[in-house]
Amino acid sequence: MRDPARIFPVIAHPDAIRSATVWHCRYKSLEPLAELRDLEELVIATFPDESFEFLGRLQNLRYLRIVHMPRISDLGPLATLTRLTSLSLSTLPSWDASGRTTTIRSLDPLTAIPGLAHLELLGICPPDKSLGPLEKCKRLQTARVSQYPQAEIDRFFGQTSVADRFNPEPTIS
Repeated sequence: MRDPARIFPVIAHPDAIRSATVWHCRYKSLEPLAELRDLEELVIATFPDESFEFLGRLQNLRYLRIVHMPRISDLGPLATLTRLTSLSLSTLPSWDASGRTTTIRSLDPLTAIPGLAHLELLGICPPDKSLGPLEKCKRLQTARVSQYPQAEIDRFFGQTSVADRFNPEPTIS
């Protein structure tokens, strides 16, 4: 959905929605998305909120892609998404091309997502730019990262059986 409004619209039948895309809208907050309790796939471009806290209530979410989340610094709320298998977090392509990043506190919360199989972190980095915590993601099959030191990328892929590939596309959309 692309909407020029500043307030997220009321959704008549939130339990009927399994897939949603919110693409560069001007909403002040996306918190009303938490009402979509049966949501399995969510794609967002421009995340205006300062926290992922309300996303943690989307317990059926399997696929999450967020492009441009400049106000986010904590991935902690994502740890409650126990059904999540595919996660993509990225800066705008123009940021990535210029080397600009979004700094997050830690990658550790991602290790609490039991079924995480596919991960993209494009321009989303902790201060130490270490991929070490991801080695605890035992089901991780593919990963694609940018803005990490090449030596760290080589170390991570050499140390794990994770393939250096982009995430698969969502299946419902």
